[in-house]
Amino acid sequence: MNKDELAATANAMVAANRGLLAADESTGTMGKRLQSIGVENAEDKRRDYREMLFRAKGIGQYISGVILYDETIRQKAADGTPLVDLLKAEKVIPGIKVDAGAKDLPGRPGEQITEGLDGLPKRVAEYYELGARFAKWRAVIDIGAGIPSNHAVHVNAHALARYAKICQEGGLTPIVEPEVLMDGEHDIVRCQEVTEEVLEAVYRELHLQQVFLEGTILKPNMVTAGKKCATQAGPDEIAARTLETLRRKVPSAVPGIMFLSGGQSEEDATLHLHLMNAAGPQPWKLSFSYGRALQQSALQAWGGNNANLDAGKAAILERARANSQACAGAYKKAA
Repeated sequence: MNKDELAATANAMVAANRGLLAADESTGTMGKRLQSIGVENAEDKRRDYREMLFRAKGIGQYISGVILYDETIRQKAADGTPLVDLLKAEKVIPGIKVDAGAKDLPGRPGEQITEGLDGLPKRVAEYYELGARFAKWRAVIDIGAGIPSNHAVHVNAHALARYAKICQEGGLTPIVEPEVLMDGEHDIVRCQEVTEEVLEAVYRELHLQQVFLEGTILKPNMVTAGKKCATQAGPDEIAARTLETLRRKVPSAVPGIMFLSGGQSEEDATLHLHLMNAAGPQPWKLSFSYGRALQQSALQAWGGNNANLDAGKAAILERARANSQACAGAYKKAA
């Protein structure tokens, strides 16, 4: 394990008010995105869309890294240039999703466990050779009647720690992503309770498996009420409770916390990040690792028509710039 390299990558990911573009949608998920704009889910269409994002000139000012899918890290642009090389040209670090998705947890209805540990060391070695320098693994925790169970929290935390250790041994800085879903009817207090429970379990497992925290990134949910809750918290309460939760449970050795958007709108995800950073210095850098909350406007602007590439590039740059400002606590919504 090269601790210096792992730490250097982690710190570079959160440097200079930059964040991550999550472009690691599976083929099925990408199909749903394309379907929303009336575009066929074909390999060349997936490539064209992602190539547009990666070719946005100057994106490296705001985006430090991009999380890729297995297909994407192997793809070449229309002119034959590897997509990874497009990122490197903008001084953007390539990363890779390495989990195999969340599956039903045996004996626990309504709960899931993320798979993909089998054969992971070999895959990590291959991804490193393909140019990746960090990895991502997402654990999913749902809130509902009688859930999450202690068992579901524990097995997902254990798997996250195993993944993180394997990645570090193979040279990839791991993003640890325990996502407490914002679906459901729970209020913000319940979300905070569960998020604290999950983070405590995750860091206990990371400690037990001797994961080098200085060479990791945390990608958590923000603390919000469930989408179906009748009482929705305002932006200030979301920011305050999220910070309170993180200060209670996340060690200061972790270089950065890069939030997932979790289904929030582009504007909400940016505003909440801004409010947390505007609250003043924290033990770790606070940044973003957004998918839909960075891409939605760009997807709509492109519309599956390569005549609209410039409009799509302008849209991704606008959202990336806004979130970079939020990292500095200096975001102001456009009039």
